[in-house]
Amino acid sequence: MIDSLGVPQSLLLLGGTSDIALAVARKYAAVRPLRVVLAARPGERRAAAAEELSGMGCEVTEIDLEARDPATHAATIDAAFAGGDLDLVLVAFGVLGEPERAWTDADHALELAEINYAAPVHLGVLVANRMRSQGHGRIVALSSVAGERVRRSNFVYGSTKAGLDGFYLGLGEALHGTGVRVLVVRPGFVKSKMTAGLKETPLSSTPEQVADAVADGVRQGRELIWVPAPWRIVMSILRHVPRPIFRKLPI
Repeated sequence: MIDSLGVPQSLLLLGGTSDIALAVARKYAAVRPLRVVLAARPGERRAAAAEELSGMGCEVTEIDLEARDPATHAATIDAAFAGGDLDLVLVAFGVLGEPERAWTDADHALELAEINYAAPVHLGVLVANRMRSQGHGRIVALSSVAGERVRRSNFVYGSTKAGLDGFYLGLGEALHGTGVRVLVVRPGFVKSKMTAGLKETPLSSTPEQVADAVADGVRQGRELIWVPAPWRIVMSILRHVPRPIFRKLPI
């Protein structure tokens, strides 16, 4: 169970090698050791993450996650819950893709759609069913401000995040009263391996800053947060900019 300070005893990272997911795990492990399930593709990165968290005193289990193979998703979730109830599930996997290629290369567009939207929805339903049965827990979904108003510069990616965002907000409403709650997190540009080589934008953050915001959001019982918080004001303004003007903005 998540204690009165908002700290879970068990954590499932769907996308267990992402910088943000690991920052969240470190954040909680620094308070006390916990049971962590790392769901990701097998390899050196997952092994290194498991070794690091084990070194912090956590009980770590590694399981395979292949986002683009929905036939394996049920087995992944079964394996994740095999060790008992899970207090917090973080949906943290995704790909940025190549913006111009994504709207001209059908296969690349499908890759983004399957990894960033279809897989989180499929896994989200499976996780929600298990958490409803246990009667408690928190699902945290990493969305993006890119999905609040989709921009021409990365509209395929933005559209997938818009879909993910809408699904998890709706899932939170559907789970109301079950003991399970959903937190949707909307970061701006995060300085991580996913954005390596890209030009940093204003109001950027680090994985550690996102992890701090996630922990605060869980503790406060929030349903939706922006990271950093001023993004809420920025996006509120941008959502109301007329399209002819929005089209000319350098974003």
